[in-house]
Amino acid sequence: MQVDVILGLQWGDEGKGKIVDFLADKYDIIARFQGGPNAGHTLVIDGKKHVLHTIPSGIFREGKTNFIGNGVVIDPITLVKEIEGLTSIGIPVQERLIISKRANLILPTHKILDAASEASKGTSKIGSTLKGIGPTYMDKTGRNGLRIGDVLEENFIVKYELLKAKHLQLLQIYNHDYELQEMEEAWFDAIDKLKTFQQVESVYFMNEALQQGKKILAEGAQGSMLDIDFGTYPFVTSSNTITA
Repeated sequence: MQVDVILGLQWGDEGKGKIVDFLADKYDIIARFQGGPNAGHTLVIDGKKHVLHTIPSGIFREGKTNFIGNGVVIDPITLVKEIEGLTSIGIPVQERLIISKRANLILPTHKILDAASEASKGTSKIGSTLKGIGPTYMDKTGRNGLRIGDVLEENFIVKYELLKAKHLQLLQIYNHDYELQEMEEAWFDAIDKLKTFQQVESVYFMNEALQQGKKILAEGAQGSMLDIDFGTYPFVTSSNTITA
């Protein structure tokens, strides 16, 4: 098979990152296909612990392409922190990481909405990680989302302000305090840094790779029981964690 998939069979924390790192040398491309920074893969390499949230676990392997696919939702601040941490220990992330233009962005207001919504549920909370994952997927399926490819468009700020205005209107429903300005400054700073990374159309990129005979390892996040359709609903994540 040219494409293999690693999935968790429970609720996550099954050691997927370690397995991906172990198998990565057998593949040309290691690709994350869903989830956001609520997922975390921990690897211990040469006695040092590394925690990845968005970047695929093949990033430590020389000559391998690591791909963040269109099903992933990206928090620019979290991703840039990961990149800076890896760069500081000599990992050439810029050379090894490619991002799908269609991956959706987590905005600061997504995180605020997540926290406000969870707080409003009182004793009925579902255990959200408060990282803005759910609201981002809601905007994606609602056809309102901002995608990583939008950051290079001239009207990016216009699109951002429109989505932010929608979120601020929704926040009027909740009695929730928040500080947006500082979050926005850090977010836009991270966006500027992500602009320097290669972006591709994922469908063309993957199909061309397959036609060239390259092998792909798809790295799942969370676990099967957290699948939005087939998991222990409503105590699930916001994406499909399995191949279905």
